[in-house]
Amino acid sequence: MRYDLTDLKLFLRVAETGSITAGAEQTHLALASASARIRGMEDTLGVPLLVRGRRGVEPTAAGRTLLHHARAITQQMERMRADLGEYATGLKGHIRLLCNTSALTEYLPDALADFMAKHPQVNIDLEERLSREIVQALRNDLADIGIISDAVDNSGLETALLRKDRLVLVMAPGHPLARRVGRRTSVAFGDVVDEEFIGLAGDSALQQHIGEHATRLGARLRYRVRVRSFDAVCRMVAVGNGIAVVPESAAQRSRDASAVKVLGLSDSWANRQQLLATRSYAALPGYAKELVDTLRTGDWKAA
Repeated sequence: MRYDLTDLKLFLRVAETGSITAGAEQTHLALASASARIRGMEDTLGVPLLVRGRRGVEPTAAGRTLLHHARAITQQMERMRADLGEYATGLKGHIRLLCNTSALTEYLPDALADFMAKHPQVNIDLEERLSREIVQALRNDLADIGIISDAVDNSGLETALLRKDRLVLVMAPGHPLARRVGRRTSVAFGDVVDEEFIGLAGDSALQQHIGEHATRLGARLRYRVRVRSFDAVCRMVAVGNGIAVVPESAAQRSRDASAVKVLGLSDSWANRQQLLATRSYAALPGYAKELVDTLRTGDWKAA
């Protein structure tokens, strides 16, 4: 059985993206060549490595085993390249970072800008996912670093507390709900689930998370407007178009400009903590460890 590094890198990218076409693009191969390499790997092994469906491809049991070893081999190669980096020029590192909506919008841009300025040789693939999906990706060696909520089962992973990430309810001071709650400082999500909401556009992990809690209450959220950022959400809320659930940091940042009323959510799922998660910190390449350390220390906050 002989697989070269190109085969292994191709299979990794195909498994990560769920698409042979995307995997071929990321490894700079023609689609026909990538398909031939995958078939050659399957012929050599004698069993299918991928299940092909209408929505893409998924690894078989044999494919998941190959994926585990391919990830380990490529990580070892990355560590070797990092160790030799001081003796060579033009070497690049690659970090696959998965995070939830709050991390992506509230503090990661500043953190990554500072890190990448200091490490121009490192490329980062950043993708927004639900916390439970991030945990599964880390367990399957499909990501290097994850930022997750402490509400999900993270057994088998190494985690460290990153920061608090409380979710709150925002509304215009003149909104009927604001008048109903009076001087109360918090409210249960079930008491507001029938209101009209402002939400984030696209496939936001936070909106999926909130929607799942509404479903558990037997409700479906009604979104009057969807916008692209928490700042825009708060601006829409401020003029009375609806209410919204946002990270407390976003509400505090927008409160003076948008004049919104902030209420705590009494539900336990709203009082979250952000965790920095890896499968094994010790197994990460040096530059990936540096990113973890940068995120944990928060040195970028003062930049």
